[in-house]
Amino acid sequence: MLYRQFAPVKGLRTLTPEQFQSESKGNKVIDVREIHEYKRSHIKGAVNIPLSQFRQRMGDIPKDRPVYLYCQSGMRSKQAAKILRSNGYADVAELRGGIMSWSGPIQKLEI
Repeated sequence: MLYRQFAPVKGLRTLTPEQFQSESKGNKVIDVREIHEYKRSHIKGAVNIPLSQFRQRMGDIPKDRPVYLYCQSGMRSKQAAKILRSNGYADVAELRGGIMSWSGPIQKLEI
């Protein structure tokens, strides 16, 4: 059980923050953290689809374009990637180290 949680996801590209920033421009960037985490701060331009709602909201994610995922540290984005890959999404990438590793533009929502 524990191994499956940490096992690599077949076909998932894990990108450095620099790679993620350059490759994700103009593509769908999804923050899979919960809404309160997203409101505190998120990568500029990212949309919030929490992992807890991921299966119900997959219709919001285009299958014919690359999808870029991130979370706080990389665990939840890996779980989201597994869900996407098992549902036919071919081009999925995640941010290594999550938003904690990010040094690019950050956006905060007024609460």
